Amino acid sequence: MNVLVVNPGSTSTKLAFFEGEKELWLENLSYSKDRLKPFHHIADQLEMRLEDIKKLLSEKGLALTKEENAGKSAAPGSSALKIDAIAARGGLIMPIKGGTYLVDDSLLEELTNNTFSEHASNLGGQIAYRLGKELNVPAFVTDPVTVDEMHPEAKLCGIKGIERYPLWHALNQKAVVRALAEELGKKPEDLNVIVCHMGGGVSVGAHEGGVTVDVNNSLDGEGPMSAERSGTMQNIALLKMMQDENLGPKEIRDRLVGGGGFVSHLGTNDLREAKRMADEGDEYAALVIKTFIYQCSKEIAALSAVLYGRVDAIILTGGMAYSDFVCEGIKERVSFLAPVYIYPGEKEMEALALGALRVLSGDESARHFETSGKKYSIID
Repeated sequence: MNVLVVNPGSTSTKLAFFEGEKELWLENLSYSKDRLKPFHHIADQLEMRLEDIKKLLSEKGLALTKEENAGKSAAPGSSALKIDAIAARGGLIMPIKGGTYLVDDSLLEELTNNTFSEHASNLGGQIAYRLGKELNVPAFVTDPVTVDEMHPEAKLCGIKGIERYPLWHALNQKAVVRALAEELGKKPEDLNVIVCHMGGGVSVGAHEGGVTVDVNNSLDGEGPMSAERSGTMQNIALLKMMQDENLGPKEIRDRLVGGGGFVSHLGTNDLREAKRMADEGDEYAALVIKTFIYQCSKEIAALSAVLYGRVDAIILTGGMAYSDFVCEGIKERVSFLAPVYIYPGEKEMEALALGALRVLSGDESARHFETSGKKYSIID
C-alpha cells in the first residue's frame, strides 16, 4: 500500500511518500514571509498550498487523477505511481479519543470552521480530503494534539468551572508506545507506560493499556518547564507579575508560551547552546538544565501514582532526548520505577503513514469524528 503524508506547518508543508512502512522520499515546501503576506488567515492559504503540492507530486511521478490512480490514464505509455491513501496531520479540533480518523464531511467541517482555534495543522485534513476526492482514495488523520482520554479525576481543578484539558504530543507519544510494544513482543493494551516528550514543549503522559489517562497541557505551559514554555507556576506569583508589570492576557500568554523556560532564563530555546554555556562555567545555565531534568523526573514520578505504581516502562522522546546528559539525568532519578527507553526525535511522518496503513490493512478500524461540544479556554 502506498501512502502520501501531508504535514502543514506555519511556514512549510512537509510531504512524504511511503511504500508500506518504507519512506521513499521526503520533501519540504517552504514559504517565505512575502509569499504568505497576501493571506490574512491561514485558511486562505489552502488553494496555494494545494497547487504547490500537486506540482511536486507531478514531478515525483505520482497520480493526480482518478484515472491515473486506477491505471487508466489516457496518456499513452504513462505509468503514474498509485496512491492508496492520504495521511495528514490532525488539526486543533474539538477533543476526541485517540486513533485514526476518516476525513469525512463532519471532520472536514470542523477543520474548515476552526471552531477550536486557527492553526496551520487544520489545513492538513482539508488538503488530504481534496486530494483524496480527486484520486478516489480515503484521507485520514491520526492522533491530533486534542486527543482527550483523561480520567474525570484528572480533569477537576480546585476552582469550580475550570477543568484541565490536554494539548500534547499525542501522535508521537502513542507512536513510541506502539514501537516499544512491538520491540517487547506485546501490544500497547498489554502495557502501562509513562512517556516524556521533550521539545519546545514538554508533555508527560500516563498510558494505561493503550489509553492516555492523564497528561499535561504542554501547549499552555502546564507541567515541566521546557525550551520555550514556563511550566506550572504558583498562581498568586503569576497574578502579582501581571499586576506589577500591567500585563494583559495576551502579553502574559506570550511570556508563558514561547517566552518561558530556557528562553526566559537563558535567552535561547536550544538545549545545545544552554549546555555549552554551562560547560563554559555559567552556573546559572547549569542550574536551569538541572531544574529541567528535575521537573521532568518529578512529573514522571507523579504519574506513577496515576498507574498505582504498576509501570512497565518509561519512554524519553522528542528532540531533547538526543541529549545523553538530559536522558542520563532523568534515568538516574526515575529508573527505580521501571526500565527507561530512549526514542529520540519525533517521527511524525512515519506515525501518520502507519496510522493509515493500520486501517488499510484491517488492523484498526477508522474512527468517525463526533464533536463533544466542549470548548477550551483559548486566548487568541
